[in-house]
Amino acid sequence: MNINEIKEQMCDVCHKMWQLGWVAANDGNVSVKLDDGTFLATPTGISKSFITPEKIVRIDGEGNIIEAENGYRPSSEIKMHLRCYKEREDVGGVVHAHPPTATGYAVANKALDGYTMIEAVIAVGSVPVTPYGTPSTYEVPDAIAPYLKEHDVMLLQNHGALTVGADLLTAYYRMETLELFAKISLTAHLLGGEREISRENIDRLCSMRENYKVTGRHPGYKKYPYGDK
Repeated sequence: MNINEIKEQMCDVCHKMWQLGWVAANDGNVSVKLDDGTFLATPTGISKSFITPEKIVRIDGEGNIIEAENGYRPSSEIKMHLRCYKEREDVGGVVHAHPPTATGYAVANKALDGYTMIEAVIAVGSVPVTPYGTPSTYEVPDAIAPYLKEHDVMLLQNHGALTVGADLLTAYYRMETLELFAKISLTAHLLGGEREISRENIDRLCSMRENYKVTGRHPGYKKYPYGDK
């Protein structure tokens, strides 16, 4: 896609996030890595429902503005996005949002580490809660960096969720998978508890990622000490 098509896609993703109730007011941010090593990012201080292509900002790897309409600056969370690209050369798109059910797990400090739903096992595996970090500081990038080695999907403690992908749509779809996984996990908990897939079948499902051409990283079978249901 050319840069104008990518900007249109970013707007579509932002509008879907708002329509789905994953963001309110000026929450959330989206970025894309371009072939020349520069980045497109949503601007700070604007509702995702009002994003239009001309409002999207182009920056370099340090967050410096290359192109922007007068008065527009990149999201205050751009440090978190740039760390994703720095740690993972395979990442081409990053999405940060506050999907309510998944964010509820982040607020409760409960990892989504139940291997209970076939699609989630294949697509993302377990989802950790990364340590608390103050937004717009380097605390958040430093908190997520160790988890990027194994995970494409993370919960940010007391904050929201972060997904990465080879491209923007892949990152967006992972956010969809995360929120649905969280809703199903919560419903199962209310119904008396989750029943985990057998370890043998979990391993089989993980091995199917290659056949399904699933890109990115996967933790395999991994649990977290703060993931008790």
